[in-house]
Amino acid sequence: MTEHGKRMTQPKKVTYSISQLVPYINWRYFYYAWQVTDRAERRRLRAEAERLLGDMDGRYHAYALCLLAEAYGDGDDLLLNGERLPLLRQQHAEKGKPCLCLSDFVRPVEQGVPDTVGVFATSVDRSVVTDSGHDDYQKMMAQLLADRLAEAAAERVHEQVRRTDWGYAPNERLTVEQLHAERFQGIRPAVGYPSLPDTSVNFLIDRLLHLADIGIRLTESGAMIPHASVSGLMLAHPEARYFTIGSIDETQLADYAGRRGLPVELLRKFLGGMVAHSTTAKPL
Repeated sequence: MTEHGKRMTQPKKVTYSISQLVPYINWRYFYYAWQVTDRAERRRLRAEAERLLGDMDGRYHAYALCLLAEAYGDGDDLLLNGERLPLLRQQHAEKGKPCLCLSDFVRPVEQGVPDTVGVFATSVDRSVVTDSGHDDYQKMMAQLLADRLAEAAAERVHEQVRRTDWGYAPNERLTVEQLHAERFQGIRPAVGYPSLPDTSVNFLIDRLLHLADIGIRLTESGAMIPHASVSGLMLAHPEARYFTIGSIDETQLADYAGRRGLPVELLRKFLGGMVAHSTTAKPL
């Protein structure tokens, strides 16, 4: 709940060159994807990846869309520029701690004073992967680098939002290592991750951002194509933190479906294994 910067009625589009994003790449996840722990092999892989990134520079780009929306928390929903974004709440918190929902970190509508929430998406030219040929190793290398570049674009646009566009942390000066350790104020929960696990939320984000403007299309479940894409929210509350929604019960599923205005069975399909199989519904 920080009053800085200007809210937006339309999303801002940013285009990044590959070289602008290379410093923001989190190589730890690159190594993890290859399942490589040997230091010498990591150095070899990174050297090869950096050569390929150098070849990509100028030929391909990454893109970001960002919207600073007027926001209110309304129970387990967010209101963003008048659009309702229903969310899920934890049902099994740590002992002695409240069950959290992302809307908890946004000023409630009852106060009558608007807050701000950032909505974002990033993507990378699909041709990064399609131009890599038919060699399985090269295709995997290209895909993993595209994934890292999409995440790097999210890191960079969030930094700019905090320091300039929203401006709630104008004096922030963090190293890349500190950025990757999330030492900044606020959080950036991404769709499909534990705090925001329902990929069909992308249909609602699309209403706000027009994802096709950066080449993203959505599958029937809300998954993004190309795969090298990231979407989510930016929350500035100094106490905002990540958490895991975990499993939900039939009562919350029905409540969530009602707030989304969608059939229960369709939401059950979207949420998959998150819905606990139980004959006894627990209270919200």
